[in-house]
Amino acid sequence: YASFFLSIVWIALFSLAMVDWVEIVGNTIGIPSVVMGYTVLAAGTSVPDLLSSVIVARMGEGDMAVSSSIGSNIFDILVGLPLPWLIFTLWPTTPDVVMIQAKGIWQSIFILVGMLFAIIALVHCQGWKMTRTLGGLMFLLYFAFLVQAILTEYYRNPCFG
Repeated sequence: YASFFLSIVWIALFSLAMVDWVEIVGNTIGIPSVVMGYTVLAAGTSVPDLLSSVIVARMGEGDMAVSSSIGSNIFDILVGLPLPWLIFTLWPTTPDVVMIQAKGIWQSIFILVGMLFAIIALVHCQGWKMTRTLGGLMFLLYFAFLVQAILTEYYRNPCFG
């Protein structure tokens, strides 16, 4: 049990350091923290999912690769976000609520839902098979998401860039 607990402590410490370092690098080169979160932090936290999905996909377990990615994201949204907020509100040092400071949160939610439907449609059109075309189309969706996120942030804060 001690090894597991200490592993969690190390992950927490490295996560805090990673967020601080990414914010410092973004501030140094003039990239807003929102964009750094969408790109660098998202990629950094998804590498373990990527590696496990590649390994099981190469073993012929495509269902497991897809469900691992989906399950990880659902876990992040339904446990990874609310658990820290719950802990924060249980031991409040300030008001007992966590304010979501993100401007355009509804836009992000609608884009997330839209991406979900787009991915389902793309997978259906590929005959529910993981193909190179599907991979390319998913990359295209990701880059389209990044472009809209960067443009949205730019128009919200014209001083960046």
